[in-house]
Amino acid sequence: MIALHRVLSVELPGWVGRPVRLAGWVHRRRQLKSRTFLILRDRAGLAQVVAPPGLAGLTEETVVTVTGTATANPSAPGGVEVVEPSIAVLGTAEPPPVDLYRPELRASLPTLLDHAPVALRHPTLRAVHATAAAVVAGFRRALDAKGFVEVHTPKIVSTGTESGANTFAVDYFGRPAYLAQSPQFYKQMLVGVFERVYEVGPVFRAEPHDTVRHLAEYTSLDAEMGFITDHRDVMAVLRDVVASMAPSLDVPAEIPSVHFAEALRIAGAHPDEVDLAPAHERAVGAWARAEYGGDLVFVTGYPMAKRPFYTHPEPGGTRYSNSFDLLFRGSEISTGGQRLHRHADYVAALAGRPVDRAYLDTFRYGMPPHGGFAIGLERFVARLVGAANVRETTLFPRDRGRLSP
Repeated sequence: MIALHRVLSVELPGWVGRPVRLAGWVHRRRQLKSRTFLILRDRAGLAQVVAPPGLAGLTEETVVTVTGTATANPSAPGGVEVVEPSIAVLGTAEPPPVDLYRPELRASLPTLLDHAPVALRHPTLRAVHATAAAVVAGFRRALDAKGFVEVHTPKIVSTGTESGANTFAVDYFGRPAYLAQSPQFYKQMLVGVFERVYEVGPVFRAEPHDTVRHLAEYTSLDAEMGFITDHRDVMAVLRDVVASMAPSLDVPAEIPSVHFAEALRIAGAHPDEVDLAPAHERAVGAWARAEYGGDLVFVTGYPMAKRPFYTHPEPGGTRYSNSFDLLFRGSEISTGGQRLHRHADYVAALAGRPVDRAYLDTFRYGMPPHGGFAIGLERFVARLVGAANVRETTLFPRDRGRLSP
């Protein structure tokens, strides 16, 4: 009796000698002298089907179901093939714009992005985004274990988070509003509710960048926690989060750190610089690998001049801050630090600058010392899988020139 339920390609070894029903896309059709092989692709992988000679009309990407018998064959994917099949067409297909059957896609990145709904079917591209999904699951798993609460905050806001610049303006029923650059204000406010919160969601940056590491919309992995001593408590949590996000990484029990002023010296930069350029980050990353044998290094104490108004300064000084960046393989993948938590400090820091009134008023009603971090998902995954461009780790990128698909 033919199996009534669907069997995935990866499950075929458990069905040898028994009837099966597969469903998927025709990945490749190979016509030999006496045999026709169909390579079927489903969400789990590839399966080989021995089809009758002269089978016609099944172009690549045709959607089919196949019923037949699973038979051992060491040369087939997974060591099993399906013989004596009955094939039903569920959906016809034109030839795809890229050769999905090839082990490696030979099209340019713009071509792949233009045809993303089809190109993403290729196993290697799908694997990248499966990795991204596992990274997000690891992020949630680590923070759930530490008593954090997942929250979902607005993406249409009345003011910019970092500043008034680089925001996407929208018409909100006749009132000016903006797409959120970050959930920063809301996650700080919610420390006063839950103490520990995190969010996975989109953020929007109208920055005039056209580089391999910037996007106008990306997924931010944010966390904020109360009752900290300083930014080092946040760094310790971030260390555990990264270890959970990428179990294959060799994450030390304590990620090494270097102060910003020393990082400038290591990179050969001018001591008056207020930020690290990409070349400086690569130099510090190379130094950390030579010094500690690892891919991760914290740079702490960024100048207050380069950090947002809510950043807490180093004790006894006003030049440097209790903040950090985490560099992974020579590129910044996370920014965080300790925040101000007293209302008077915010009034002084803002000095008349516009800010959401509800945010400022939060600090009138007792907020604990707190801090947090944000990780750019696409940039982290790009470093993890060795992608040269964050667009390779984004399903449908949005940048200065791309608004479709």
